[in-house]
Amino acid sequence: MAEPSAGLQDALAEWLSHLRGLRDASDHTITAYRHDVASFLGFLQTHHGESLGTARIAELGPSDMRAWMAHERGREVSSRSLARALSSVKSFIRWLADRDGFDASHILSTRSPKYQRKLPRPLNEDAAAGMIEQVDTQAMEPWIAARDAAVLTLLYGCGLRISEALALRAEDHPLPEVLRIRGKGDKERLVPVVPAAREAVAEYMRLCPYPAEPDAPLFYGARGKPLNPRMISKAMERARMSLGLPSTATPHAMRHSFATHLLAAGGDLRAIQELLGHASLGTTQIYTAVDAARLMEIYDKSHPRA
Repeated sequence: MAEPSAGLQDALAEWLSHLRGLRDASDHTITAYRHDVASFLGFLQTHHGESLGTARIAELGPSDMRAWMAHERGREVSSRSLARALSSVKSFIRWLADRDGFDASHILSTRSPKYQRKLPRPLNEDAAAGMIEQVDTQAMEPWIAARDAAVLTLLYGCGLRISEALALRAEDHPLPEVLRIRGKGDKERLVPVVPAAREAVAEYMRLCPYPAEPDAPLFYGARGKPLNPRMISKAMERARMSLGLPSTATPHAMRHSFATHLLAAGGDLRAIQELLGHASLGTTQIYTAVDAARLMEIYDKSHPRA
């Protein structure tokens, strides 16, 4: 596919710099935006058979957007991925229209393809507790078993992402009642720490053979390096085989379980959004669908008229 013109490449770089500076977007987000928009601009170059400058973007019409989306469909791009790419393109063109002063409504009105959002696959309460108990017994080294249990307790008890748990430093011990977590997009949030998580981390620290220096990681790997998240995934793989749990029982499923169980217990959706660090309430609302699906499953199994 053709490379975008120098002018469009400069505009793309300026937009990405804007996202970094004003929106505090993560490196992962920036990479995804760059790929999506560069791919779109490259398509336009090939589609029109000429080098397009920024002024030509203002002349794009619905037929150009339909042609691009048809091209992506032809490459077997999924509806979910195409919807994400379209969102990136719209964001870039909205910014470019504001910068250069043109009307982009004919592009911004392009309808996103519909797709079925995948529901999170949480564990039930017994399985989540059983997973923590299992990893606490299966490692040969007691300190490693305690480490794995502490990490999973943070995921399930506090709703942390695995990257957030492994980003904790030795100076964070003993864990306070409320942790300040820096999550996706470098956004900070406050997370209450349940007593079980404090106790699990304290037990791990008591057994850990490596020094708890201020700049050191809280969680170590077996050879004294910062713990690789793959080690926690492997521990859960072993545990789920022992417990007969599905392959969806991953570290992230522990975070899903935290959210789903809070909601089932009557937790406020806005509060759960804050605890999870979701930028949009819509992201958190998917757990209401999980809860409804679980309720219907119970109904189908137990109601005499089902």
